[in-house]
Amino acid sequence: MSKQMEDKILLRLKRKMRIRRNISGTATRPRLTVYRSARHISAQVIDDSSGRTIASISSFSADRRAGIDFCTELGKRLAEACIGSKIQAVVFDKNGYEYHGRVKAFADGARSGGLAF
Repeated sequence: MSKQMEDKILLRLKRKMRIRRNISGTATRPRLTVYRSARHISAQVIDDSSGRTIASISSFSADRRAGIDFCTELGKRLAEACIGSKIQAVVFDKNGYEYHGRVKAFADGARSGGLAF
C-alpha cells in the first residue's frame, strides 16, 4: 500500500473518531452507520446503549455494483425494516466519508422510506 493511500485511510479514521465522540445511538433513537467500499455499501442501525444491532442491509449479496440508484433502493429497504421494528428516527453516522454520491443517495433513500434524521 502506498504512503498516499495510508494517509487517506488515516484521515478518514480520524474523522470517524471525531464524529463518534459526539454521536451515540439510544434505544429510542439508534445510530445508522454506513460503510462504503469501492464496489459495495452496507449499513447497520445500532443501539449503542445495549450494544445491539437492530437492522442491517448490504449490497454484498447482490450481483451488481452499488451505484447511486441501487444505494437509494437499499436506503428505502432499510427504512422499511426499521419501521417494522418500530423505529421512526435515527442518528446518521456517515463513518468519516464525505456526504455526497452513494452515501448521500443512501441517506436520501432512507429519508424517503420514512426515517427521520
